[in-house]
Amino acid sequence: MTDSEQTSVVITGANKGLGFEAARRLGKQGWTVFLGSRDEGRGRAAADKLAAGGADVVLVPLDVTSDESVAGAVRLVREHTDRLDVLINNAGAPGNIVAPADATAEEVHAVYDTNVYGPIRVTHAFLPLLRAARHPRVVMVSSGGGSFAVVTDPQQPVSKMHELAYSSSKAALNMITIRYAQALPEIKFNIATPGEVANRKFAATDMNHHTGQLTVTEGTDSIIGLAILGPDGPTGVFVDRLGPVAW
Repeated sequence: MTDSEQTSVVITGANKGLGFEAARRLGKQGWTVFLGSRDEGRGRAAADKLAAGGADVVLVPLDVTSDESVAGAVRLVREHTDRLDVLINNAGAPGNIVAPADATAEEVHAVYDTNVYGPIRVTHAFLPLLRAARHPRVVMVSSGGGSFAVVTDPQQPVSKMHELAYSSSKAALNMITIRYAQALPEIKFNIATPGEVANRKFAATDMNHHTGQLTVTEGTDSIIGLAILGPDGPTGVFVDRLGPVAW
């Protein structure tokens, strides 16, 4: 049965961390949450937890690196709705933080498969459902590490994180998002980083072994802000919870 009124969102990598918190916050607002999770067991546990709190949540087994898995996710979502209001491409991989001199194409490719090809694969698959919505939005979860301005600032911690895969994958994701925004003006495509760039802070998640100074709720402020944008909101912007981030 379809629901033509309730706001719907697909969130990749939503069984934990930023994805789970975004799902919790949007579910609390009464949205239908399609909780994407590569691990079905962990996804089921996360979905059950949200449902116990009153959220309208549907588990969607979803591996963003697999065409077959993404196609299956679209079929499942179509069983519940004839349109998709918001897509949050949150699933990400940090890589092994290999020094540039030791990095191989294989190492970089593995990170790109999740952080770059994954969002392209998922976005492409869900475009028909997004186009069926009155006011569709796509949120790409990036990083201050994908900003040339941040990485070249010696005061920023990420400038001293010498690796190739993660930061370059997020820079690529930023460019991809801008190109989507330019080519598809009927859909708002925007980029969120969960940190506070000006204050050199980042959110505590599994990816950084919970060493961040911001809570996971604070980390999702920028994601939620872009997800709930009105029809007159911007497209093609890069923001954190405090405002615009330099490219």
